[in-house]
Amino acid sequence: MPKCDITGVEYSEKDLLKGKYLRPKLFDLIKSEYPQFDQESNICYPELKKYRKKYLEILLNEELGELSVIEKEVIKSIQENEVLTSNIEPDFAQYATFGERAADKIAEFGGSWTFIIFFFSFLILWIGVNIFGLLTKIFDPYPFILLNLILSTLAAIQAPIIMMSQNRKETKDRSRSEHDYKINLKAELEIRLLHEKIDHLLIQQNQRLLEIQQMQLDLMEDILNRLK
Repeated sequence: MPKCDITGVEYSEKDLLKGKYLRPKLFDLIKSEYPQFDQESNICYPELKKYRKKYLEILLNEELGELSVIEKEVIKSIQENEVLTSNIEPDFAQYATFGERAADKIAEFGGSWTFIIFFFSFLILWIGVNIFGLLTKIFDPYPFILLNLILSTLAAIQAPIIMMSQNRKETKDRSRSEHDYKINLKAELEIRLLHEKIDHLLIQQNQRLLEIQQMQLDLMEDILNRLK
């Protein structure tokens, strides 16, 4: 049974890949650590995954500098063939506290036409009652000191509640941006690796075609020599 020339462990042929089928940069990376590794050497897929991860780390280090946690997660997802695309909205809804959900509802209601119409109706009713005494005796005469106190209290409470909701939305937007960045980065790396693989396959195919053409020429020359 053939062995992996990196680990020395025996594998079936379907679990091994020859060095000549590797992309040149990946082959050079393996050869830098194992000088005896050549075109006919075998490498097992677990070791190949490890070197693919190293290659991606080197590639990102050259372009971005020191890798962040996000870049490392992307490299790991490529190595493990994991899917990054997911809906993060349910996570926010699931882990939101009662105060956060209440802040969202209050901010949503405070920024609606329903609140504006209700609030102006309340002001008109309050002023009408205290100017004309429409319903009961006047309890807050002009300049409506009690109304000003209520409005000031409402503004003092409403402002921090809206800020809480905005902070929560900013956190959600930041998580969305990080998630989109991971997906875009993974797609870019996958496309780059795919281009390198296609280029390598085309070079190999052209070499084989040249060998076949050379063999055909040799056969034709041999046939001509016999005819002569």
